[in-house]
Amino acid sequence: MQDTTMPQTSPHETRKGLARYLPLAVIGTVAVAGAFLLRDYLTFETLAENREALIAYRDANYVVTALLFVAAYIAIVAFSLPGAAIATLTGGFLFGLFPGVLFNAGAATVGATIIFLAAKYGLGDRLAARMDASEGTVKKIKDGIREDETSYLFIMRLVPAVPFFVANLIPAFVGVGLTKYVVTTFFGILPGGLVYTWVGAGLGEVFARGETPNFGIIFEPHILGPILGLVALALLPILVKKLRGAKQ
Repeated sequence: MQDTTMPQTSPHETRKGLARYLPLAVIGTVAVAGAFLLRDYLTFETLAENREALIAYRDANYVVTALLFVAAYIAIVAFSLPGAAIATLTGGFLFGLFPGVLFNAGAATVGATIIFLAAKYGLGDRLAARMDASEGTVKKIKDGIREDETSYLFIMRLVPAVPFFVANLIPAFVGVGLTKYVVTTFFGILPGGLVYTWVGAGLGEVFARGETPNFGIIFEPHILGPILGLVALALLPILVKKLRGAKQ
């Protein structure tokens, strides 16, 4: 008779399989807890109330302040905690447009990469393999991204309408390489980060007037126009390939 018994999974393999999901589980748990526990603290009002103490500490401990700020920003992004916009403003407020924009973009990139690696390690490789084996819309999406990964990744970062968390996960699920992900993330978020860091650098005057910063400034024509121009440049290689394919 033919042996039809199913192969047994060893306890070691089971533990190894569960360990793949541990980073995502930790990120998800901290994100949920942070959404409830920190939403009232990581706000513009908190920054306004503590601005003098922050400036005094920065002046006395510049390097330590920079390291603590970058570490906090990484944690905010990596665990999808509330307050990323406030953190960007704080970077500009404490460190100016430069090096504030480098602290902001660098920390955001590291935090996004942590999510990317957790998703890729836990689900990404398996989902990528399933997409390769699938048909229809899902496979077309992946094939479209694979056709010109760099352009698609830049567009996801440049367009403000794409949620940052979503832009962290999609590349992991379609098998994007780490180096390309890091490079496109850093340079893709740099234009928007530059705008908000610039707003943060001018918070002293905003505080003096008792006002709140304009978080919607990125959608104003003189700001959004250049960003859309960068999107058009990122789209150009895709359009050229489409036109060449149509002529063949």
